[in-house]
Order: sequence, then C-alpha cells, then structure tokens
Amino acid sequence: MSESISFSASGEDAAMIAAFKDAQDNFKYFWRELSWEYRRIIPALSMAAVKVAFSQQFEDEDEPVVEHMWINEIDFDGDTITGTLINTPNELTNVNNGDAVTIPVSQISDWLIIFDGKPYGGYTMQVMRANMEEEERTEHDEAWGLTFPDNGTVYVILNQDEKPENLEEHPMSKNMEQSFIEFLQQHPAEVATADEEGYTLLHRETIAGNKTSVAILLQNGADKEARNNKGKTAFDYARQLNWQHLIPLFSK
Repeated sequence: MSESISFSASGEDAAMIAAFKDAQDNFKYFWRELSWEYRRIIPALSMAAVKVAFSQQFEDEDEPVVEHMWINEIDFDGDTITGTLINTPNELTNVNNGDAVTIPVSQISDWLIIFDGKPYGGYTMQVMRANMEEEERTEHDEAWGLTFPDNGTVYVILNQDEKPENLEEHPMSKNMEQSFIEFLQQHPAEVATADEEGYTLLHRETIAGNKTSVAILLQNGADKEARNNKGKTAFDYARQLNWQHLIPLFSK
C-alpha cells in the first residue's frame, strides 16, 4: 500500500479526523525517539508502532473499505514510512499480517511509544477513551496494561512536563555531542558520504531533528546543497517536517 487516502471515510467523526491529523503532524517526534532507540545498546522502548489506514475498493461497495491497523519495525526516510503489518485484516484482502508495507505520512492514523510503562502518542485511543464509560475505560487501559492521562492529554516526548525543552531537541543529541565530534575527527569522510539513496548524515540527522548533530556537521563542512535521489536537500526536510529549530542553522 502506497497510495494516500482521504480520512473522511464514513463513520469517522470530526474528533477522530482531528486525531489523525495530530498524529501525522507529530509523527516526527515518534521518529526522533525511534531513531535514537536504534542507536541504544540496551533497548528502552517496550513498544513503538504506527497505526495505518489501509483501504480497498470492493465491487459491491460505494466507498472503499478502510481498516486501521498497526505496523512495527518502522523506518522513515523523511517522505515515506516502511514497516511490517502486525494485525490480521477483518475485511481487506489486499494486505495480510506480516506484510512489508510502505506508506506516506498522510496515511498515518496514530502512533504509540511505550517507555517505562507510559504511553506517548495514542491520539485516536484518547478519542475513543473520551467516549467510554468509566468502567469501559478501565477495562481498555487494563487490556493495554497502561495508564493513560484522564484529561485526554497526549504526550509526544519523554518527561514533557518536567523538561519541555526536550520538545526542541532530544537529550541524547546533546549528550552525544562530544562523541559525535570525535567520530567525525576519526572519520572525516563520513561528512560527505552518501548512502545508495543519496542520503548524507546531514539528511538523516535533519530528518531526526537533531540540532546539535546538524550544527556539528555544518561546522565540519557538510554540503547543504547535497541532494538525495529524490532531489531533496537536508534543508528541504527541515522545512517539510517543520523542524523550526533547525531552519536557522542552514542560513548561517
């Protein structure tokens, strides 16, 4: 599945459609956390999954049938998301449990990270919880083994209330500053090296929103004009993902 679909499908109310949009707009925080998770020696996340709207047009239906299902093993290149479907469809026949899928951000309906027993993301889950009776909400939370904020708040980063500055930059990006400087000193060619899809380190660190890493790369001569195979520069991704704290770095 790679096509973009409309979320105005029958049965989706305004609150749910708004939740889809919020999940899409804030997916960059999901990816930022997961990209650091992939670098950890000891995993910290007990779950990192994305809910996706899959659709199929059947001959006897006026509108496409839409099912929202979860994928994991996520990768993100700034434009498209890849992962593995971990649900079995109820009606759809064009996708199956275990399939590798590639989707645009516009096909996201939710995402969820679980860290230290706490949920981050879960936009549609909060909409559903708001429409439940207290007993039903308790059963829902127990089934997940999680405690969701009862005020409907959706957190996107760890320690968001205590350290709101983490919205701008992941603490690991700051903590790894010296290590990254030393890495580039030992491997200076890495500044200009591109992978088979044309992505440089500057592209990847920009997509993940890592201000400190981006600044170090630029200080070490990373080419701001380098384009990947899609013809995009790192700056294109800073704007596309609305990483406002990165944009000024490219004008220096």
